[in-house]
Amino acid sequence: MIKRTFPAVRRVLSPGVRYFSGRDTTEDVCDGTDSPHDTKQASLYVHWPYCLRRCSYCSFNKYIAREDNSHIMTQCFQRETETLLQLSQVSSITSVFFGGGTPSLAHPSTVAAILEAVSKHVNLFDKAEITLEVNPTPVGMSKLKDFCHAGVNRVSIGVQSLQDDDLIFLGRDHSCHQALQTIEEARRLCPGRVSIDVMFGRPRQSIESWENELSELLKVCDDHVSLYQLTLERGTQLFKQVQRGEVAVPGDDVTAEMYQCARRTLHQHGFLQYEVSNFARHNAVSHHNMSYWKGRQYIGVGPGAHGRFVPLGEGGVVREARIQTLEPDVWIREVQQRGHGTRRRIQLHHLDVLEEVLVMGMRTTEGINHKHWELFSPQLGLHEVFGKSNDVQELLQSGQLILDDRSLRCSWDGLAVLDSILPALLVELETKILQRRQRNHSSDGQTEQASSPR
Repeated sequence: MIKRTFPAVRRVLSPGVRYFSGRDTTEDVCDGTDSPHDTKQASLYVHWPYCLRRCSYCSFNKYIAREDNSHIMTQCFQRETETLLQLSQVSSITSVFFGGGTPSLAHPSTVAAILEAVSKHVNLFDKAEITLEVNPTPVGMSKLKDFCHAGVNRVSIGVQSLQDDDLIFLGRDHSCHQALQTIEEARRLCPGRVSIDVMFGRPRQSIESWENELSELLKVCDDHVSLYQLTLERGTQLFKQVQRGEVAVPGDDVTAEMYQCARRTLHQHGFLQYEVSNFARHNAVSHHNMSYWKGRQYIGVGPGAHGRFVPLGEGGVVREARIQTLEPDVWIREVQQRGHGTRRRIQLHHLDVLEEVLVMGMRTTEGINHKHWELFSPQLGLHEVFGKSNDVQELLQSGQLILDDRSLRCSWDGLAVLDSILPALLVELETKILQRRQRNHSSDGQTEQASSPR
């Protein structure tokens, strides 16, 4: 349903730590992926890698700091930001997102220094959305005001649960009371720009307890809610507990009903679902995340961060996936030596880019409109790619998928089973791209033969 890794699309990733494997082929490079306007703008993701401790369910790229190295981290964040901005040659940063890890553990001066480095080299829009992920601990709450003075104007709070027993079991380092206090303080400082993360599918959780929790949440939340289904990640403490039979998590049918329950409840309270996991009222959508779902450029800074941009500063003409070194100590050395900690660079070929546009765009309720798709695929429109496929036709007839003059998108029911829809779309996309490539090669060969002297 949500927050699951689709086996057919492991190439597609988020700016944090995810999976990626690019194609080795050197043909079919798309030289028209970005319009000139698109290559002049990007969003910026900054990954703070440290946490006080690791939650039982978490497999993200995070570390427990052995010592206070905030000064050197700040210097490296600044330098890598400057280096990658110069490589991208963008003129504007449209949004900044500080994620982690636990970025609220950073000193507010670190945030200010990074934003200053951005403003020094490019235009940072006056009303640019600057988001900070916050753990609702007393320490996190006490620094909120200073973070706002540093430039943060949107806060994403990792509440996860309003049940103290569940918070302890999940390894969270805050209580329900502390979460409520942090929400109140954040709403005072950033009214209308506070997001709450909440998790369902937790051990021992029932549909009834989830409904009660949502009711409590809606009494205190602001205008944005992100839902996450708890997933069992291999290697985590929770995964091992479930494998050993020590802990049981709700079944798929139960979590599916929890998701639908949350959608209905949030809708009744004025929240519009604009993405698989995200709900907003009063138009309080996450503009930064929308840039990912729209397939726009973004620059990843910090250990384990990912980026997608055209390196114009090196004479690049196609978008690259750039993957930063995971380990903070190694990343620091690499940034000090060469200005950045990029461990791997992969040119994104035409099909790679289209797959990402498809998968990310289909996560949104508006889907992918024809004009937007044409920016990335001027030769093959949505109707040409998906309109005649038998598998896609079945999805259209079932009402899970919609393809009309407006866009390609999931219906309300289809969005809940997106992971079962995407494989068919991806197969059809790859088939159409390969067929077109073969026709072009065949046409080129005939032209060459016709023009050769007899």
